[in-house]
Amino acid sequence: MASENSPLLAYRLLGEEGMAFSANGAGGPGGASPRKLSTFLGVVVPTVLSMFSIVVFMRIGFVVGHAGLLQALAMLLVAYFILALTVLSVCAIATNGAVRGGGAYFMISRTLGPEVGGSIGLMFYLANVCGCAVSMLGLVEAVLDVFGTDATGPSGLRVLPQGYGWNLLYGSLLLGLVGGICTLGAGLYARASFLTFLLVSGSLASVLISFVAVGPRDIPLTPRPGPNGSSMPYQVGHFTGFNSSTLKANLAAGYAQDYTTGAMMTFASVFAVLFNGCTGIMAGANMSGELKDPSRAIPLGTIVAVAYTFFIYALLFFLSSFTCDRTLLQEDYGFFRSINLWPPLVLIGVYAASLSASMSSLIGASRILHALAQDDLFGLILAPAKVVSRGGNPWGAVLYSWGLVQLVLLAGKLNTLAAVATVFYLVAYAAVDLSCLSLEWASAPNFRPTFNVFSWHTCLLGVASCLLMMFLISPGAAGGSLLFMGLLSALLTARGGPSSWGYVSQALLFHQVRKYLLRLDVRKEHVKFWRPQLLLLVGNPRGALPLLRLANQLKKGGLYVLGHVTLGDLDSLPSDPVQPQYGAWLSLVDRAQVKAFVDLTLSPSVRQGAQHLLRISGLGGMKPNTLVLGFYDDAPPQDHFLTDPAFLEPADGPREGGPPSLSTLFPPPRAPGSPRALSPQDYVATVADALKMNKNVVLARACGALPPERLSRGSGGTSQPHHVDVWPLNLLRPRGGPGYVDVCGLFLLQMATILGMVPAWHSARLRIFLCLGPQEAPGAAEGRLRALLSQLRIRAEVQEVVWGEGAGSREPEEEGGEFENCGRGDAETEALASSANALVRAQQGRRGGGPCGPEGADGEEGPSTALTFLYLPRPPADSARYPHYLTLLDILSRDLGPTLLIHGVTPVTCTDL
Repeated sequence: MASENSPLLAYRLLGEEGMAFSANGAGGPGGASPRKLSTFLGVVVPTVLSMFSIVVFMRIGFVVGHAGLLQALAMLLVAYFILALTVLSVCAIATNGAVRGGGAYFMISRTLGPEVGGSIGLMFYLANVCGCAVSMLGLVEAVLDVFGTDATGPSGLRVLPQGYGWNLLYGSLLLGLVGGICTLGAGLYARASFLTFLLVSGSLASVLISFVAVGPRDIPLTPRPGPNGSSMPYQVGHFTGFNSSTLKANLAAGYAQDYTTGAMMTFASVFAVLFNGCTGIMAGANMSGELKDPSRAIPLGTIVAVAYTFFIYALLFFLSSFTCDRTLLQEDYGFFRSINLWPPLVLIGVYAASLSASMSSLIGASRILHALAQDDLFGLILAPAKVVSRGGNPWGAVLYSWGLVQLVLLAGKLNTLAAVATVFYLVAYAAVDLSCLSLEWASAPNFRPTFNVFSWHTCLLGVASCLLMMFLISPGAAGGSLLFMGLLSALLTARGGPSSWGYVSQALLFHQVRKYLLRLDVRKEHVKFWRPQLLLLVGNPRGALPLLRLANQLKKGGLYVLGHVTLGDLDSLPSDPVQPQYGAWLSLVDRAQVKAFVDLTLSPSVRQGAQHLLRISGLGGMKPNTLVLGFYDDAPPQDHFLTDPAFLEPADGPREGGPPSLSTLFPPPRAPGSPRALSPQDYVATVADALKMNKNVVLARACGALPPERLSRGSGGTSQPHHVDVWPLNLLRPRGGPGYVDVCGLFLLQMATILGMVPAWHSARLRIFLCLGPQEAPGAAEGRLRALLSQLRIRAEVQEVVWGEGAGSREPEEEGGEFENCGRGDAETEALASSANALVRAQQGRRGGGPCGPEGADGEEGPSTALTFLYLPRPPADSARYPHYLTLLDILSRDLGPTLLIHGVTPVTCTDL
């Protein structure tokens, strides 16, 4: 996926004349093409011609004859109400920055991002393709009305054979003519459009004059085939001139069978045909790459064209219902020719309008496709659409579009295809309104369009109106188009997209997150809604990948922050060394597939950096409450980048132009015996600092021994059952009695229970070891603990072990904490830690032998211990004893396999509802 190298708003200095947009249009090598078209030629003319198309000449009678004047005017108001809301959004987006080639696609994609913008851009491309096919079919219908063997009028020449195959041939020939003109470039198209505009304007003028100048007359109608193949009775339509009786008869609706398709008409089907004729409001925006000043031309030209076409449509509806009876309107859609002062002038207008609308749709579709190809959103499949001529015309995209229109022509009937094309246009219009709504709701400072006659109310109403009319017109086509757009968005999301476009979703998320963070009041926190919010300090992620993933499993939907301290002093450095590191750490988070934030800091020491991160990480009510550290031991660091499948690089190295390998962004692991950035004294001091700041502490040891399936996502039930052992007693300060399950012990139970909720740990069985004092009778404490577990809704196996003979009778010898055994001799406390380690190892191997323990006396085979939770005692008050404290922790947790030593300082369990 190629990324966009230049920013959205590119400028160049023009000396004393200030700033101007650079000529970055669609097409041409390097993306540059000459911008020559003015507001009138580039926007007004193509928009007017696209909004008139075949409908203004060939479907006025269809709409008024079936719907009646009142409903026809209601349809027109609804259609133009939707169009007006969309025009407001288009004008706002077009005046908020430089608009390049691609028109509406460029606006949507640079606002909503490549995933949504690319899918909607392709839908808008399909709408233009279908619109071109509708114009072609209307042109074929108009030609055959005069020259076909079944011509409808009395003056028909009847020289062209008719039938599905012949009609397809005529459409293909006319499409070849249109495609040839579009292939030659936008300049020729603009000149041809201006000539067409003059012809259409002259033809419409003759039609309006004829309503007044022509007297009443009877118009014979060609007999239609009956339901059984027999001919219908001969009919005559009446042009009555201005007659109040005719107007009264045409006020109400009179839906009947459409003689071109044989289908019974309804409000939705008639509206679909009418709306399809009014959907050319993007014709000027599609030419954005060829306009001199698109930010001014698109709003001004589009508004002028919409107002002009609305006036002409309303006038024709009124004149037709005042002068033509219902039979003429329903049975001869081309009655303008029959009542005109000079009938050939109407034919000229019909042919010119149809050719121009088809050219506008085809060249608009090619510009959208070229922009999609330039952005590389759909890969090689659109690569030929990048080809441009020497003058910058994307003839490759024109040929692509021509071929697709040729396929659509197989549908054969204008009224059948109109509903599908209308739904596609409504999807695109809803997306434009949604883009403007998103920008308005995001309240981004850089969204300040010069056109400000809009609000979020108009945008929201536009989105709702488009979606409502889509499902009223064709529920099947509407649902199918939305499903197709969703699949395209999923495909583009899977492929990834350019990050330099800007995503309005990020702006909306920022806006909403800021609002809800302000409402997340820490004063309203309650223990029953507590969740762990972790700060994991990582020195080098190469050796910490298993711990990084285990912490991700422990967070239970809470905040998870990866912290790293870079040693240094900003006063002595030319620039901040931390900022360039964020990209590497964010890539690490993506590759490891963990839901974590990254927080980096610069500090003279790791301890001070940890204090900084503990104080300032997070925001408002989302701040870390638990510090997670790797264990400080002499085990040689492992490089998990070399063994983890998610971090293995391709054999041929990273792709050229792609992001650098993570192996080059992080230094190799520390060599065994090399000096560390953190001393044992500072390591224990960091633990003590966290506890002083009322943060819970987790020390993780030997997490690299965890099997990969235990650290994966969603692998519950697939691995062999294991035990998770919890020792909710300070084994270095043994004491019996019913009060031993304190706040810290309950914190251990909570963390072990949270881990068991993770799919990868569903098969693990929780074991809680109940330590009995020398004077305590077996069974009593177990009963109390089981009652507590029942209240806490924790399912676990409880086992009693004897521990603490002769140790619980001594009074504390040191003030200021639970680590009273430091007051004993070093040999005595180390022997106590060694005994506690042997006890834990023996219980690990009790049922068939754990990974590190001996086989139990009973010799039964069973699950081994996958993870052990141990009570972490507080560091001693005397900092001089920190190294000895660390030695005791090392003895206590040695050879236990993966172990978490935890000290909790906050209540985390609740028995109330």
